Amino acid sequence: MLIGLISDTHDNLPLVEKAVKLLNDQKVGLVLHAGDYTSPFTIPKLKALNCRLIGVFGNNDGDHELLKKRFIETKNCEVRGRFAEVDVEGFKIALLHGDETKLQKVLVNCGGFDAVVSGHTHIQVNKANGKTLVICPGEVCGYLYGKPTLGVLDTTKRVTTILEL
Repeated sequence: MLIGLISDTHDNLPLVEKAVKLLNDQKVGLVLHAGDYTSPFTIPKLKALNCRLIGVFGNNDGDHELLKKRFIETKNCEVRGRFAEVDVEGFKIALLHGDETKLQKVLVNCGGFDAVVSGHTHIQVNKANGKTLVICPGEVCGYLYGKPTLGVLDTTKRVTTILEL
């Protein structure tokens, strides 16, 4: 399965829309968002995805209750708190924002996941630690590095491609 990986959208609505279009064009079967939507008005833009989205909160996501409400209103999207374990056809993924660095290190090194997906640093990471893929798709917003990106994970080939928006 192809899984879209996004993080750190930070209210940049034109780039969120561009990311949704690119993910739809890539025909991903699921999208994982590693947090930092920032404001609730970003969530309805994700409704245009042609697949389900599972997300977690980041350190810049302020009003969790209103964000949860927007997720409920956006039928194909759900937020699972600060951490999500996602099983896609036996491929186990740990999804977190990445600001809890000790937790992230434990998840990467425990050997219990096929992939650990995070954001927070806005820096692209695409490497392996033993059998575990360690992935940060970069930043959709483009605010810190001026290079908005997202990832597409192929669970069959165990390969992630980072794409520029």
